[in-house]
Amino acid sequence: MSDLRVGLGVDAHAFADGSPLVLGGVRFDYPRGLAGHSDGDVITHALIDALLGAAALGDIGSLFPSEGSTPEGIDSLELLRDAYARVREAGYELVNADCVLIGQEPRIADRRGELEAKLSEVVAAPVSVRATTTDHLGFTGRGEGLAAQAVALLDAVKRV
Repeated sequence: MSDLRVGLGVDAHAFADGSPLVLGGVRFDYPRGLAGHSDGDVITHALIDALLGAAALGDIGSLFPSEGSTPEGIDSLELLRDAYARVREAGYELVNADCVLIGQEPRIADRRGELEAKLSEVVAAPVSVRATTTDHLGFTGRGEGLAAQAVALLDAVKRV
C-alpha cells in the first residue's frame, strides 16, 4: 500500500466592506476584503482543508470553529501553521500543494511569487498558486466574493 495521501480543499467567502483583502497570507490593496471569522483568506483556508483531508484529520471548521476559542480576525497563516503541525504529528509531510483562486478580481499574477513564498514557508514544501475567472458566471463572476480550491499531496514520514 502507498504512503501517499491526496486531499482536496474548497473555500468561498463573500466580499465585505471594512476589512482588508488577504490572499495566501498577502495583503492586497483592494477596496473590499472577505467576510469571515478569521481574515477570510480563501486560498489559505482551502489549503488547510486539503492538508487535513489528506491526513484524515477533519476540516477547518471542526478544528477552528467560529463559535469556539478561535480568535476573531486571526491570521489564517497561524491556522495553517497549527493545522500543518497536526498533520506532521499524524505522521505525514507535505510533498507539494496546488491552489487555485476563483474570481474576476483582483488579479494576482504580479504577486503570485509572494503568495507562493508565504505559503511554502509555513509548510516547508512547494505550494503553487494560480487563478481563474468564471467568465462572469456565478457569485464569483458577479464580483460578490471569491472562492479557492487546493490539492495537497502528503507522504508518510519515514521513522527510523
